[in-house]
Amino acid sequence: MSFSLFIARRIYRESDGGKQVSRPAVLIAMAGIAIGLAVMIIAVAVVVGFKSEVRDKVVGFGSHIQITNLDAVNSYETHPVVVGDSMMTALAGYPEVSHVQRYSTKPGMIKTDEAFQGMVLKGVGPEFDPHFIKEYLLEGEIPVFSDSVSTNKVLISKDLAAKLKLKLGDKIYTYYIQDDIRARRLTIAGIYQTNFSEYDNLFLLTDLYTVNRLNGWQPEQVSGVELEVNDYNRLDEITYKIAEDTDNQHDLFGGTYYVRNIEQLNPQIFEWLGLLDTNIWVILVLMMGVAGFTMISGLLIIIIERTNMIGILKALGADNFTIRKTFLWFSVFLIGKGMILGNIIGLAFCFLQSYFQIFKLDPTNYYMDSVPVYFNIWFLLLINAGTLLSSVLMLIGPSFIIAKINPASSMRYE
Repeated sequence: MSFSLFIARRIYRESDGGKQVSRPAVLIAMAGIAIGLAVMIIAVAVVVGFKSEVRDKVVGFGSHIQITNLDAVNSYETHPVVVGDSMMTALAGYPEVSHVQRYSTKPGMIKTDEAFQGMVLKGVGPEFDPHFIKEYLLEGEIPVFSDSVSTNKVLISKDLAAKLKLKLGDKIYTYYIQDDIRARRLTIAGIYQTNFSEYDNLFLLTDLYTVNRLNGWQPEQVSGVELEVNDYNRLDEITYKIAEDTDNQHDLFGGTYYVRNIEQLNPQIFEWLGLLDTNIWVILVLMMGVAGFTMISGLLIIIIERTNMIGILKALGADNFTIRKTFLWFSVFLIGKGMILGNIIGLAFCFLQSYFQIFKLDPTNYYMDSVPVYFNIWFLLLINAGTLLSSVLMLIGPSFIIAKINPASSMRYE
């Protein structure tokens, strides 16, 4: 054990916990570290959780990558493309793709005796992955969707059901305007709620066969195909890879394939989520600054209080560098204790919020009904390492005050 570390541990372990002058400064410094670290852990967990929750809901409604007709960009009144078995097999053959499913859409209107509401009827086939909808299903069940026969069953959101005063099992009349007005009577088989109003207030889910018949398309024609990827972090790379093989290719009826990912389809949402990263960095910098400055104040008070000891160490032959290391080691012990408290506070909040949803949100404004938290061990380690490193680096400058202490005068200092 080095001399500096030995002396620092002796100072830290003093039974009286420090002299009367330095004890409040030490407690304030540790409290600053604890509060700063706890705020950073909570802020990162909440922002990352919020981004993950919103992203998962957008992806749940639109998947990671969509291949549509180039003429149907940004429109629910889509132009079809041919997606046959050979294309489905080819797309599923990409090692980066985990799931492929077809879909078709048709804008229309729901009308009841008392109200009416615009909507988009989305049809899916037997390969539809129900995991996302199942997670948010409140009542009923998810039908077995088909591409060859109509079930006349539909999933509707709780918001739409409430607006139109509908309930599970009700039959609804939907109308579609093309060359003439067409009507379909559908039965509500299930009610879901994702709290993502942009989609909850818009989409009804039914079988692919029904929507294709409303559109008057051939059996292999659909609005598009949705692809899920294995690694979201490689989304752009995978999109460009598939686009190289698919973009600008033509189907049997002259339709042109066009590949886009979910971030390109919803740029306003993902740009907004990207701005949250700026908030995170602002919070991290501010909290590290607060923690660092409280430690600087505490260190200066401790150095002044220990002036007599510094003089004795210098008289015994200790150089300035050794004494500076002693006080830096002492500061590391205090920072470590504060960080332990900060981790306990931050992780306790994350645990309680994750399991008990103590803090609620307005779903109409925040797309979820409680504050989301996302725990990642790597984020936790990086925040702790960054706090420790920045705090110690900020203390190096103030520690140079030790060099100005004169042994002759300091040994008489009280």
